[in-house]
Amino acid sequence: MSLQIFRRLVRPSLLQRTFATFSQPIRPSIGRTPLQNAISALPTHVLSASRAHKCTLIQVVRSGRNDRKARKLRSPALKDRPEMKGVCLKVGTTKPKKPNSGERKIARVRLSTGRVVTAYIPGEGHNVQQHSVVMVRGGRAQDCPGVKYHLVRGALDLGGVANRVTSRSKYGTKKPKKSAV
Repeated sequence: MSLQIFRRLVRPSLLQRTFATFSQPIRPSIGRTPLQNAISALPTHVLSASRAHKCTLIQVVRSGRNDRKARKLRSPALKDRPEMKGVCLKVGTTKPKKPNSGERKIARVRLSTGRVVTAYIPGEGHNVQQHSVVMVRGGRAQDCPGVKYHLVRGALDLGGVANRVTSRSKYGTKKPKKSAV
């Protein structure tokens, strides 16, 4: 009898089946066994069997159930924010990773929270200099190691890309005026 109780407590899927067979009164019932009363008194969120990984009974007995670790944030300095204001400390260039070549424009930015991050300046040309106030969003520069943030073009002190025709919204450029002919 005790082994059956142990197995039911260890295996949430059995508890789910047990729950389905009983009605759901909260108060203990006279016509039910003490085990049935104990199971119905347990909170339902503990009993969910919707785990991605299943483990055997012996694995559970030996080491218990371990929750999976939370995913690591892609842009940790922005935690739960889409973008954040910051002040440029230094503007410079860096070389990209192995198969690519060229100069990538980057800026060291002190965010409003006090953290200092390296951000990529997208597009051709920019007007960022030291002490410029910029908007920082998440998104890494794939070929620049350690660069996990982008500056938002056309926001605050960073102007949009001049003469941009395609993908203008990403680069802060207004629609060009139609020339009257």
